[in-house]
Amino acid sequence: MRRPLVTFPDPALKTRCEAVGVFDTELRQLAEDLSDTMRAAPGVGITAAHIGVPRRVVVLDLTEIGGRRTYINPEILGVSAETMTHVEGSVSMPGFTDEITRPRAIRLRYQDLDGAVHEEAMEGFAAICMQHEIDQLDGIFWLQRLSRLKRERLIKKWDKRQK
Repeated sequence: MRRPLVTFPDPALKTRCEAVGVFDTELRQLAEDLSDTMRAAPGVGITAAHIGVPRRVVVLDLTEIGGRRTYINPEILGVSAETMTHVEGSVSMPGFTDEITRPRAIRLRYQDLDGAVHEEAMEGFAAICMQHEIDQLDGIFWLQRLSRLKRERLIKKWDKRQK
């Protein structure tokens, strides 16, 4: 079921999400709802925070990772020294993007919907997307990764569009 998106500058987007401890049908339904909401947005990644639920749940839908996958309590264990610049945006601020530089590769630990722990390496676009979503779980909206000047310019344009 598609849920309403929280939009910038809602305080929910600045809130650090809580770890998931119960792996049940409610969690599975949340993951399905996130997937439906992400597709409708449209987007390639979404967190529970984007729908106002402060839980550490990420859904990505990328060919680089074999399609749609759900990551519960993801954490970055390590990053590459090599960086990559990519255009980023958010389902919570549609139509607004800018370039952000992040590590090109990451090592990740997460749980699946059954609670099993996994580790994997990600690189390129998938690594960029996961870092972006983990930032959101930590209450760091993507605009905070921009220079003050770029951030203020985008916020001014966003505010003008919202009026």
